[in-house]
Amino acid sequence: MGSLMQSEPEMEKKPIGIRFLERIKGSKLSYNAYQAVVLIVTFLAYASYHAARKTTSIVKSALDPQSPDTGLNSLLLRFTSFGSSSSGKLEGGGWAPFNGPNGTVLLGEIDVAFLAVYAFGMYFAGHLGDRMNLRIFLTVGMVGTGLFTSLFGVGYWANIHSFYYFLIMQMLAGLFQSSGWPSVVAVVGNWFNKKKRGLIMGIWNAHTSVGNITGSLIAAAMLRYGWGWSFVVPGVVIVLIGLVNFAFLPVSPEIVGAERDEDIVSSSEKIGNSVNEPLLLSSSDSETDDKKRAVGFIEAWKIPGVAPFALCLFFAKLVAYTFLYWLPFYVSHTAIEGEYLSDETAGNLSTMFDVGGVVGGIMAGYISDRIGARAITAASFMYCSIPALFFYRSYGHVSLLANASLMFLTGMLVNGPYALITTAVSADLGTHSSLKGNSRALATVTAIIDGTGSVGAAVGPLLTGYISSRSSWTAVFTMLMGAAFVAGLLLTRLVMAEVAEKIAESRPSEECRTPVDHEQGHVMEV
Repeated sequence: MGSLMQSEPEMEKKPIGIRFLERIKGSKLSYNAYQAVVLIVTFLAYASYHAARKTTSIVKSALDPQSPDTGLNSLLLRFTSFGSSSSGKLEGGGWAPFNGPNGTVLLGEIDVAFLAVYAFGMYFAGHLGDRMNLRIFLTVGMVGTGLFTSLFGVGYWANIHSFYYFLIMQMLAGLFQSSGWPSVVAVVGNWFNKKKRGLIMGIWNAHTSVGNITGSLIAAAMLRYGWGWSFVVPGVVIVLIGLVNFAFLPVSPEIVGAERDEDIVSSSEKIGNSVNEPLLLSSSDSETDDKKRAVGFIEAWKIPGVAPFALCLFFAKLVAYTFLYWLPFYVSHTAIEGEYLSDETAGNLSTMFDVGGVVGGIMAGYISDRIGARAITAASFMYCSIPALFFYRSYGHVSLLANASLMFLTGMLVNGPYALITTAVSADLGTHSSLKGNSRALATVTAIIDGTGSVGAAVGPLLTGYISSRSSWTAVFTMLMGAAFVAGLLLTRLVMAEVAEKIAESRPSEECRTPVDHEQGHVMEV
């Protein structure tokens, strides 16, 4: 374990891929080259995480083709028959036990189990990530995710019909998936300063939507060869990219001996109502024992801005993950121009939500950088998503074009703040001025924020099933609009602080003119 610890990063060797690139080049890589490597490797890494995660929502209709439009029934009514099923395939197709009377319920239980383990593991992953070699930690997570995602698909060829087999595979996949986000955000946060994070991380965060789109297209295309391939192919891909990550990922400038940009030392922006101070202190100051100490879990919660953004993300991810897990199902069971789409077509159409998410993430990052106000940007997007959700439910059935356009707009407004909070905001707070230059809180803060959001991600699909089975999809969209509204409200205090800051910044010029005018008036009187 000693080789994994970062207590003496200067003693750690460069990744083998970096040494290979430097040998070909004949000299050390520049700081910009390292940044490019970091962005590319982490982008591919987390895109592969989401590609593996997306497959379940695409395969649902193939496993349970007789699913009613009402969706998931209440889990509270299922405990007495949890996991009971018949074996083999039914005449209507599908795969036992998911093509039985309780098939949709079983699929919903798998989703909730995956997300619950993912959220629970996130807190521990961040704690470990700040104390271990992130390159190795991330590689283990990717290989483990690929292994258990593939094993879920192996059930197709092994003719496995045990619900508990599929449940355990998804839970283990969720546990290993939890290592991904805290790790990649911490690494990117180590290499990019706060001033540039919004736009850069907004573009970089497209990996979420790119992964979802890729996973959807792969899973939908593989269905014709057997649903097992829809899991095995993304599983193999994430393992291969995990090996690339192990070979090339430079965790921090210190490990590879790269010199930081000057503006990383001098950047002095603030979040909420915190005092303006340098984002990261000089490297000589950061060598003290106090600044090497990893920040504790409770201590990280106390950092100004962490709690409100974490709670906001709870509701933002509730909305986003309801779409992630139920959108293909909803589209395939909703008549568009009087006709129902095939599973493959519905899966392909659902990618428009993620395309909008790419645009929304970039827009939110750029706007927040320009105005220097993360909370105002996030809250504005959440409030604007409310009418978008309403129009998508009300008019999405009119035509395929209307559905795709409104889905794009909804994805842009829902995923914009989600992307901003999980990337730039998390990195900002992980290097908050109250930490006095200690950068070893990035993974912990990221895990707290995204872990709390992931609890909402688990609650959303569960509530969707419960509400749709008791009422209708209109009630589901009402719930989503309410969640978006609460997400915006939770940032009210930070929004007010940012507004007050902007007003204060506009006053100095006025105050400078007033003494001059007053002094001139006094001279005139004399």
